[in-house]
Parts: sequence; C-alpha cells; structure tokens
Amino acid sequence: MSFMSVIMFLAEVRGYSFLFDSFEETKFGRWSVVIYSVSFILFTDSLIYWIHRGLHSKYLYKRLHKTHHKWKIPTPFASHAFNPVDGFVQSLPYHIYVFLFPMHKWTYLGLFVFVNVWTVSIHDGNYRVPNFFKPIVNGSAHHMDHHIYYNYNYGQFFTLWDRIGRSYRTPSAFDGTGPIQQVERAEADRKRRQDQPEVPAPMLGNKKPGAGKWEESFTHVASVSGKKID
Repeated sequence: MSFMSVIMFLAEVRGYSFLFDSFEETKFGRWSVVIYSVSFILFTDSLIYWIHRGLHSKYLYKRLHKTHHKWKIPTPFASHAFNPVDGFVQSLPYHIYVFLFPMHKWTYLGLFVFVNVWTVSIHDGNYRVPNFFKPIVNGSAHHMDHHIYYNYNYGQFFTLWDRIGRSYRTPSAFDGTGPIQQVERAEADRKRRQDQPEVPAPMLGNKKPGAGKWEESFTHVASVSGKKID
C-alpha cells in the first residue's frame, strides 16, 4: 500500500495533477482553501461510500475487507488495520480528486492529515456529537453499528449516501442500547451488587435456617413410605 501511495504522490507533485503552488494561480485566491476543501470532502465521501459498499460484496469481503472487521468493537488501532489492497483502494478517491480538480499543495497535505484524524475519530468509541449533527455526520456511533450489523452506515463523513443508498441505520448508541453502553450498565450493576451489605439470615433457636423445612419434608416422605420415624 505504501509503495502504491508513493507512486501516486510522485505523479501528483511532478506536474501530472492539478496541484498548484501559489494562490495567484487560481481565480478564487485564498478562498480556494475553503471552496476546494468542501468539494474535496463531498467528492471523496461519495466515492468512498460506493467503494466501501462494494468491499462488502461476498467476493471482496472475505478476500480484502474482512481483516478490518475482525474488530467488532472499533478501536483507534482498527482505523488503520486493513488489508494493504483494501487500504489503497479506499484511499484512491483522495488521489483521484487532484487529477480532476485544482488544489493548493499545502491544502492537499492538510486534508490528508484531517482524513487520518477523522478516520481515527470514527473508530474511537466517543459518541458525543451535538444533536444538530447526529442525523448528518457519520460519526463514531454510526461506524460502531457498521462493524456490528455489517450492512449499514458505509459513509465516511456524512450520512447522505447511506440515505440515498438505503443503508442508513440510526446508531444504537443514540438510543442507549449500544454495546459499550450495555457493558457499562452490566459493570455498574456488578459493582452495585458487590457494594450492597450482605443481610444475615434469621436464626430460629438453635436450628439452622431452613432446617424446619427439611425435617417436614423428611417426615412427609417417611410417612408415605410407611416407615416409623422416632
């Protein structure tokens, strides 16, 4: 994967792409940072959705993408745990963009850093997202359900293409039923039971608790069998 990525980067910086060095080379000037960054994210979000969905086909999943899904509960490490071919294929939209559209070289580098940080963030188990963004942004909670339920929430940045492709699923974590939340509740219940003081059983004279019931049962069995009990 690294070798192929280096080849792509060399082609980009050696003049085969639309990368430029100075803002004077574009009519948008410094506004190009905002304009091209937004178009970059929208463009790559679309392509990655379809590539990711294709990797879940029966043939490609077991040969390429299954390695990544060994982590049923995503972790930051899992964000970069890919079959090399899988990882390179999913990175292609980022490279393709600059062969089709102009972008400042430093903006492009900054977006690659952003993409890596974002990829880690949707695998980190932190579901705290402002309510306004929950139905729009494909965050950690969405990607958690992707790893658990397999055929949902393929998106990288937004939920748009999942909605168009009818693969959107409201994250279980937003309903309070996510796997991590269930584990946390189970752990809290276990600690609560441990912290509860043990209540001693009541003592009746010199008899042990429950002794009377055993004696009554024994007497009943013996009476049925016709044996005399002294």
